[in-house]
Amino acid sequence: MRRLLKWVLILVVVTIALSAIAYPTMTWWQERSAPKYLTATVSRGRVETVVNSTGTLKAFRTVSVGAFTSGPIKEIYVDFNSEITQQDQVLALIDDKLQHAAVLRDQAAVETQEAERDRVAALLEQAVKKEFRAANLKKIDPTYISVDEIEQVEYATKTLKAQLKLAEASVKQARANLQNSLDQLSYTKILGPKEIDPKKGIKGVVIDRKVDPGQTVAATFQTPELFTIALEMDKHLYVYASVDEADIGLIRAGKDRKEVVKFRVDAYPGELFDGTIHEIRLNSTTTQNVVTYPVIIDAPNREQKLKPGMTANITFAIDAKDDVVRVPAAALRFTPLPAQVHPDNRHYLEALTSGQGGSVGSRTVTEKAGMSQSRQRRVVWIQEGPLLRAVPVTLGLIENRYAELLKGDLTEGQPVVTGTEGALLPR
Repeated sequence: MRRLLKWVLILVVVTIALSAIAYPTMTWWQERSAPKYLTATVSRGRVETVVNSTGTLKAFRTVSVGAFTSGPIKEIYVDFNSEITQQDQVLALIDDKLQHAAVLRDQAAVETQEAERDRVAALLEQAVKKEFRAANLKKIDPTYISVDEIEQVEYATKTLKAQLKLAEASVKQARANLQNSLDQLSYTKILGPKEIDPKKGIKGVVIDRKVDPGQTVAATFQTPELFTIALEMDKHLYVYASVDEADIGLIRAGKDRKEVVKFRVDAYPGELFDGTIHEIRLNSTTTQNVVTYPVIIDAPNREQKLKPGMTANITFAIDAKDDVVRVPAAALRFTPLPAQVHPDNRHYLEALTSGQGGSVGSRTVTEKAGMSQSRQRRVVWIQEGPLLRAVPVTLGLIENRYAELLKGDLTEGQPVVTGTEGALLPR
């Protein structure tokens, strides 16, 4: 009996010792196995939605200056980067020997036709006088002149009148040929484009020269291009950006609000340039099933740092709000496991799961539109003890880092869960 009591006593002591050791061990293990949550705080500040793109700088407008007449280039008075300030500024000269000879030839032809016209006019005057004398003789005595003689005089007058008209037409034709030759001679001077207007401050810059002295230009079938002149580069340039079709609606909204577009170029990596959306063009481009639209940005260039051909990294400001309560975007992307969520809030997970079910292609356009609209109604998670509790929120502007909080039981400075680290509880 004593031995039995002794063993019972030993067993009780061992049990108490094991319990004392096991309880803190299990507690430590549970704490170690529990997930550790990453959090970020609800803050106040600026929320801005943007669209990023790339583009190429081009001149506001370019004019191709060509040659209307043929011949070898005699002189070139401008070069790359030369400034054109006048419409009648001579850019180059074409050798005018052939054109000058044509002018002399046509001048001689005009003089010849004018002399022929004067000769016919003199004969006509003589014929008119003969006809007048014949008519007077017939009045005095019809027998003084025969009917045949009267008819010869009358028809000679009519013939000379017709010849005079023909001579006058020949003079006009000769003068037209002379004018053509004079114009061809004037075209040997290559002048600045008509778009240049010094009164309006419109100047041009030669950005391309395609001929050299002595080179022959032939304008028989196609007008050869001699120079390319960019206008108003000292005022502004255009940035041609290609924007994905999914972002065109946002770009249009930014254009309607006249939002400022910011961009940078590799030549000045630490400097930001501003511009405004000038135009959203309709001529789309499809590359590997990706549809893009050209968006034209008007960028000032008073300091002339921007050059045609530069690559621009562009940020379109769509909308922005300052001093608003904002939720970290990482909290919107976090979805916990059911075991981590308070039982009363697990229906939010079921709603998220059901909303993600099914392939995108199997949904109707109505469902897709509803999903897009519900993007503003989301759920974030806060920690209450070992479990998480859902907080429904209504969002405004959403960007990569933050989202504007319109409605929701959250306060500034409150932590929200953005992720987990360590071991996860089983489902």
